Amino acid sequence: MSVSSAAFATDDDAQAASVKRGAYLATASDCSACHTAPGGKPFAGGLAISTPVGTIFTTNITPSATAGIGQYTEEQFGRAVRAGVRADGANLYPAMPYTSYNVLSDADIHDLYAYFQHGVAPVDTVPQRTALPFPMNIRLSMMAWNLLFLGSGHEADATQSAEWNRGKYLVDGAAHCSTCHTPRGFLMQELSSHYLGGAQVGQWYAPNITSDATSGIGSWSKDELARYLATGSLPGKAQAAGSMGEAVEHSFSQLTPDDISAISTYIKTVAPLHDASDEQSRFGYGKPFSQLASLRGANPIRSDTDAQASGAVLFYGNCASCHQASGQGSKDTYYPSLFHNSATGAANHSNLIATILNGVNRTTPKGQAFMPGFGGKANDINALNDSQVATLANYMIDNYGRAGTPVTPADVAEVRAGGPSSSLLLLARIGIAVGVVVALGIVLLLVVWRHRRARAV
Repeated sequence: MSVSSAAFATDDDAQAASVKRGAYLATASDCSACHTAPGGKPFAGGLAISTPVGTIFTTNITPSATAGIGQYTEEQFGRAVRAGVRADGANLYPAMPYTSYNVLSDADIHDLYAYFQHGVAPVDTVPQRTALPFPMNIRLSMMAWNLLFLGSGHEADATQSAEWNRGKYLVDGAAHCSTCHTPRGFLMQELSSHYLGGAQVGQWYAPNITSDATSGIGSWSKDELARYLATGSLPGKAQAAGSMGEAVEHSFSQLTPDDISAISTYIKTVAPLHDASDEQSRFGYGKPFSQLASLRGANPIRSDTDAQASGAVLFYGNCASCHQASGQGSKDTYYPSLFHNSATGAANHSNLIATILNGVNRTTPKGQAFMPGFGGKANDINALNDSQVATLANYMIDNYGRAGTPVTPADVAEVRAGGPSSSLLLLARIGIAVGVVVALGIVLLLVVWRHRRARAV
């Protein structure tokens, strides 16, 4: 082999290794979850993301020169990922978690760039463009937002172990856990004082995952947390669904045991945040309960019953065949228990409502985790209206979970519509209107002043 051919071989090997590392980082960052639409080609974009200020459509990040990022330089790619600025200078919306990716190292950005340029198939399809309502469609406003809220990167803590630092780097960076689990302020910024303290994300509620034993997951062992991240299931406590289910399926379950261990090590040390209303852990509420004997023999129990059906009738007609008559679930835990379950034990009922409406459908190392939805989608076996879902949810909460705050049909309607909306859009418009009125008033005063001055002269 000549010197030149050996050099080419070395370059090819280095690029292949970089692409491989980049593929792993893209998995750790769960890029496919947002940039691959249902039934679409990998990373071609087009997924509609509901936000409190409107719907955002994800972009094509394949190496297509016409529709994707094929013409991005590595510097432009790094600026988009870590600072939220496209190659054309326009700002991205922080639905793309660049505030978390800001901590990624130059080496990791290089590997990610190599993967997306050389390890992903180009797709020459331009997805639907985002068109938020005024004034959110003014991307230039994100420059001011970034000045206020964009972080300054990652710094290792010399007082902590290498595993802890790796875990923090992944949690705050690629895994972008705070994007969902940290509540946001008026300007949609993450509230650092409530880091990982729980937040509403569309239809779902990303719960408190701090080390508080009552409000958070401080009662979990490190091994239990690692098991949950790797499988999405911790029998007797929690099951992953919604966006967390996607994160487990496409990201966490694909990470190395060492990285899962590092993430678990770090999260176990996150400062506890306690909610004074929590008298006990959300994983400990409820007990076995059955009303089947009082219903059996009276009238046939139907899943398609009328709107006046009781919670018990709705439960036994739609849920008990899998979750069992007393809510204990199946022996193999494939169908989880409804008591000692975070969905029924949480103070926030969004996840219970969203699970009833959407069901669960994700691939696990042991097969498909599946529950049919009852929200009326094309493949749902039985459609329940808002009143029926509220009645069913209250039955489960009262008998298997944390009773006290009932679910209303309006709550169900809000979740069905995509989750709570934000007043930011309205207030921004009011602010602009007030600003225009003030500006016009100032102009008018100047005109009057100049007119009077001219007359006086």
